[in-house]
Amino acid sequence: MTLDQLTYIVNGCAMKVHNTLGNGFQEVIYQRCLAIELRKAGLKFKREFEQVILYEGRDVGTRRADFVIEDKIIVEIKAVINLENVHLAQAKNYVVAYDFPIGLLINFGATSLQFKKIFNAKYNNQLPHAPRPQPHSPSNP
Repeated sequence: MTLDQLTYIVNGCAMKVHNTLGNGFQEVIYQRCLAIELRKAGLKFKREFEQVILYEGRDVGTRRADFVIEDKIIVEIKAVINLENVHLAQAKNYVVAYDFPIGLLINFGATSLQFKKIFNAKYNNQLPHAPRPQPHSPSNP
């Protein structure tokens, strides 16, 4: 399954949870419900996956990812009124620290589901890119 297919399925599962519960619950409730939907979708995942964070090759602590899906995508979920730059920075740091090509930041706390895809620059050459528009040549009069 491609990364795009996985993110599409995860997004669909998150939408189902948000449409069912709405906003206003604690993050752990959304996390448990998302786990149910991911299982129903047939995805393999780890919840609350603890990972060692290295700095210059030294263990400096651990951090738990909300989800690691199919050993390809890291998912960080929030239940806040609106995503802020600090949440995006945190998710970017996890994608890099866990060494995943892509991550998802999903916020269940807003009136509408907020969904951000985060890319690890280390994998830029391996990730699919949208085709760039080709310049138009001037037409002859």
